[in-house]
Amino acid sequence: MTSDYPLPEGLPAPIDDGAADHLVGRVMPQSAFLSTGGGAVDLAMRPGLTIIYLYPKTGRPGVALPDGWDAIPGARGCTPESCGFRDKYQDIIGAQASVFGFSSQDTPYQSEMAERLGLPFPILSDPDFLLADSLELPTFEAGGERLYTRLTMAILDGLIEHVWYPIFPTDTHAEVVVRWLASR
Repeated sequence: MTSDYPLPEGLPAPIDDGAADHLVGRVMPQSAFLSTGGGAVDLAMRPGLTIIYLYPKTGRPGVALPDGWDAIPGARGCTPESCGFRDKYQDIIGAQASVFGFSSQDTPYQSEMAERLGLPFPILSDPDFLLADSLELPTFEAGGERLYTRLTMAILDGLIEHVWYPIFPTDTHAEVVVRWLASR
């Protein structure tokens, strides 16, 4: 468990509403997303196995999250989830996979977070919800913003092979992904 940013007690767990049931076997749409690593990444064109974890919104120290954030099932925990993937990064690449974080926040915002948390992998930005709209991904609204609902996809040569949804708790999710990679 990642201890950098512990989750508060009593967070509501999201339920499986079936919003991701249609994803396994789908082809990733061709779209280039700006990356904190520089340039753009087209997930449809990446060879091999790619893990992409989508999350709603990372906070910043000293900046309040939207009102009622902790009451939204599955909203809280973006930073602990990212830290979990950071801490399991060597296991992921050791399993011959790559990993990206992904949200609707813009690249400068994501770059600050990636640097502050010491993430060894890029974060991709989709402020126009191109991926959500093309794959019919679940989103929600909070604080007047449309946000991605948390889910993770394993993409093999442009085809969605596995989906984790819903995800709870977030701070141990990377461990679940690493166990799946080891069992492939």
